[in-house]
Amino acid sequence: MFGSKVRTRLLGAFIALLSAAGVAYAASLAAPADRPILTISGKISVTNKDSTAQFDRPMLEALGMVRIETTTPWHEGKTTFEGVPLDKLMQHVGATGQRVVVVALNDYTTDIPIEDFRRFNVILALKRNGEYMSVRDKGPLFIIYPYDSNPDLKSQTYYARSAWQVARIDVR
Repeated sequence: MFGSKVRTRLLGAFIALLSAAGVAYAASLAAPADRPILTISGKISVTNKDSTAQFDRPMLEALGMVRIETTTPWHEGKTTFEGVPLDKLMQHVGATGQRVVVVALNDYTTDIPIEDFRRFNVILALKRNGEYMSVRDKGPLFIIYPYDSNPDLKSQTYYARSAWQVARIDVR
């Protein structure tokens, strides 16, 4: 009756509603069809493998992509990034923590308040200037703040939270 995208969105909306009401709900997430590029663990209620939520690229893209055009300290001029709003991703996995610890492929870690995701419209970027980012190009996933939208974001605090080569997110 409903397509898989509609079912996924309805389930996500239902879980968000339950979470907003303070109801704990354990749900499952479809397994990745391709090699996972992101694993989310910790205080989450929607999982698909060993109490974690694993995502491949198509699963992330299916959540809905947005664009941010901003300057960064790592690129010349304005750069366009496309990715999933991290606030939406946290809702999708039923995150209930106050912060996340992000771990990159090279084991770099950064601690980010979950409130940042909603407050600043932070994204988990998959593309830079229309192209998927390779590991060599800070990919496959890069946390991007819209730095030009608020002068406070142009600081070492937020630059340090902008991990690239993101592999894991632990909700705490």
